[in-house]
Amino acid sequence: MTPNTLADPENMLSYINRLPDDLELAWQLGNTLPLTDLPKPKAIVICGMGGSAIGGDLFGAYMREIADVPVYSHRDYGLPAWAKGKDVLVICSSHSGNTEETLDSFNTACERDCSLLTISTGGKLRERALEAGVSAWTFEHDGQPRTALAYSFGILLGLANRLSLVAGQESAIEESARVMREWRAVYSVIEEKQANPCEELAIRLLDKNVIIFGAGGMEVIARRWKAQIAELAKALASFEAIPEMNHNTLAGLLFPESLVENTAAVFLSAKTDHPRNQLRVEASIELFAESGVEVLEVFAKGESRLAQMWSLIQFGDYVAYYLALAYGIDPTPVTILTQLKQKLAKA
Repeated sequence: MTPNTLADPENMLSYINRLPDDLELAWQLGNTLPLTDLPKPKAIVICGMGGSAIGGDLFGAYMREIADVPVYSHRDYGLPAWAKGKDVLVICSSHSGNTEETLDSFNTACERDCSLLTISTGGKLRERALEAGVSAWTFEHDGQPRTALAYSFGILLGLANRLSLVAGQESAIEESARVMREWRAVYSVIEEKQANPCEELAIRLLDKNVIIFGAGGMEVIARRWKAQIAELAKALASFEAIPEMNHNTLAGLLFPESLVENTAAVFLSAKTDHPRNQLRVEASIELFAESGVEVLEVFAKGESRLAQMWSLIQFGDYVAYYLALAYGIDPTPVTILTQLKQKLAKA
């Protein structure tokens, strides 16, 4: 299996290769874009869908371990009932700036007098933010929303730094980019003389019922893997959290037998995981294997928690890309999602 322009006419591979560069640029943008005065928030709500929402998920998972301000990721219309007033910062993130649900959340935030900031490449969201007199942050990006994760996360982390919610993150950003650049040289090339672990894993997932497991904050990485497999490879996958799955999913390894036998369980492991979760991963791997499930484990790279998160994101993006090539499908278009939007527009 060799990447070529026929299999990848819109060059999805180039966007995956850009992850470390985009992360550094996004961090810089978050620290330098014009910002109206905002009070230090008591809570943050990130409103977004799809590729924009996962950046909020990742930001929330990371902030949960280093900051004392709760971050809530909102994937819906409106806002949670508790989100009201200036001490709640609502950040509306939409790659196109035209996401229906996010625009509705913006209107609700205005009605409830929340502190507001928008992140987009333009569109109606930027227009409404400028009309309302709130910070309308934009970035340049010509790819699909799912390829802009580095922006939707890095800009948020830069903002958190500006608001003094976090400190000392520059070294973690630098390490994350360095680790991804180092492994990009391995993951982005397929040669007979050099093994590519991402391509090898993709081949093992071909025609399988794929479940991705992540512990603690790595749950959001598992979710990213699932979404990338769906959007790039056009294949169904699911994700689960550890330790939660030890209290239910583990009991479902008997039936249907044909499904269990055709399942591949991918465990995302990091040495910064809670020690008890590390033990749970080891025990779960043994039990899944004993039940006839093919078990695969991917280990995070780097020393900092942030570098480990991004190393797993990068690995998963390449796996989804190579899985698309293995299925013989173009990894860029998401035709069925466009069809859904057209149906909703007519309603």
